[in-house]
Amino acid sequence: MRLVLACLGISAFVLQASDANITATERAHAINLLQQSQAEFLSLVDGLTEAQWNYKPGPDRWSVGETAEHIVLAEAGLFSGVERALAAPPNPDWEAKTRGKTEFLEKVMVDRSHKAQAPEQIVPHGKLSHEEVIQRYKAGRAKTLKFAEETVLPLKEHTADHPFPVFGTLSAYQWLIYIPLHNMRHDQQIAEVKASPGFPK
Repeated sequence: MRLVLACLGISAFVLQASDANITATERAHAINLLQQSQAEFLSLVDGLTEAQWNYKPGPDRWSVGETAEHIVLAEAGLFSGVERALAAPPNPDWEAKTRGKTEFLEKVMVDRSHKAQAPEQIVPHGKLSHEEVIQRYKAGRAKTLKFAEETVLPLKEHTADHPFPVFGTLSAYQWLIYIPLHNMRHDQQIAEVKASPGFPK
């Protein structure tokens, strides 16, 4: 009986430890989000003239080009969040600290009815050309996709705090899916600019 209980205890420990690894379903979900947001973004910016790329619907609104540059800058910053989490020791309270955050991110990030002020480091400044933005986007997304496809690290038990208190502590996996969700949020913004009455034809 004691041996059986001991074995059950070991099994429970193994299951708990393996919990920190993403499942095949979670990996596929992250990859799908990355591919979907990329296809959407590239379709939205394909074939735009410079006038269309630089058109601003209002003095306080971003152009397609500025929004695209923001997406590129944010992807690099968010992937550094993944790296920062993985560089930290495993968080023994990762389950409690990150519970429900994946669903929360998927809900709020694509909701454009709630506006947010971008941190200064990812505010676009128009220093990149149209071609440079697209090239950097493709390079950054290739890096993120490769990581999502190949990583065997226990992404859930490594965490890093988000600068916005509303998000709090996020796991490396949550930092990873934040990237395409943020991309999708701003794909909507690009579509809004293209749908505005003054958008060049």
